[in-house]
Amino acid sequence: MDPISANPLRNSNMLFLYVGIALVAIGFGGARFTTAALGANQFKRPEHQGNFFIVGLGVWHMWCRQLDWCSHFLLGYRFYRPENPEASPYLDMSRVVVATIRKWKSQLSSRTEDYYSGHDGMVPVLPAAIPGKRLRLFNRAALITDGDLQSDGKIEKRWRLCTVQQVEDFKKIIGILPLWTSSIFLGTPIGIQSSLTILQALAMDRSLGPHFKIPAGSIAVINLLSTSIFLILLDRVLWPMWKKLTGKTPTPLQQIGVGHVLNVLSMAVSALVESKRLKIAHRHKMQDQSNTIVDMSVLWLFPQLVLVGIGEAFHFPGQVAFYFQQLPDSLRSTSTAMISMLLGIAFS
Repeated sequence: MDPISANPLRNSNMLFLYVGIALVAIGFGGARFTTAALGANQFKRPEHQGNFFIVGLGVWHMWCRQLDWCSHFLLGYRFYRPENPEASPYLDMSRVVVATIRKWKSQLSSRTEDYYSGHDGMVPVLPAAIPGKRLRLFNRAALITDGDLQSDGKIEKRWRLCTVQQVEDFKKIIGILPLWTSSIFLGTPIGIQSSLTILQALAMDRSLGPHFKIPAGSIAVINLLSTSIFLILLDRVLWPMWKKLTGKTPTPLQQIGVGHVLNVLSMAVSALVESKRLKIAHRHKMQDQSNTIVDMSVLWLFPQLVLVGIGEAFHFPGQVAFYFQQLPDSLRSTSTAMISMLLGIAFS
């Protein structure tokens, strides 16, 4: 049937369409990112976890898109180190905020015995300690006041007293927010560049030889190819070489920093290329004409796409590894989802 002359969809059909799209999004959100965290949980050493994210977000992830990943997951299920679900970490974070507000006028203490370090559900018993000095205002949530404890030492009012560990976990989450939010501002230009690159390609000479023309929509493949290739080089060549020379493995923050520098360079290159394209258009008085092709090869767009791809190979695995190592154990599966939230906000 000709789609132009086809009957319009009914409201019920549209409802089924959007419900199906929503279910697919929920399924991908629940499976894709928790699977990455599950894989990293199989390793104990932080450097091995970081290497897993390099492979998992690169070649391994692209390969699994083409195969039935569910069957592979089930085949290896009995070999995994399981993480048993416990109490909700989001509830604990809410308790820290509420307890801090309720004890806002309480004076902080410098004595260890004034803070609660006991057992509370999913938080193990730790040696008595004073909460850290960073974000001290939240230390009030672990400060013991009259009526907070039962006679056996357990918490009497769960929304008035938290453990020191819960407070410190909450501070870790607050501590990574500046990095996460700053990455949104760096991710937004990448999203704009990806759309602008296609528009640039439509107005440039896309001929590659006498019989082939590069599709404008396929120009973004260069970004994916450069990311995939450089992920392999990082894992197999550059990181082992760096470790031999320095005796250390680059930290996730160092990887993120290098990635952001490359992203800034790619924006600079993109600006230079667009400036050159506009100069050529003005020279031939083509700026007011629509559907015109500037006498400039589309290959000029490749350097900026390659730089963006290499930058993503640095900072995306670095960010996931950093979040995975910094977040509390109960929130580690959220570390991979934070990247998707970042991209969703930056590209929207």
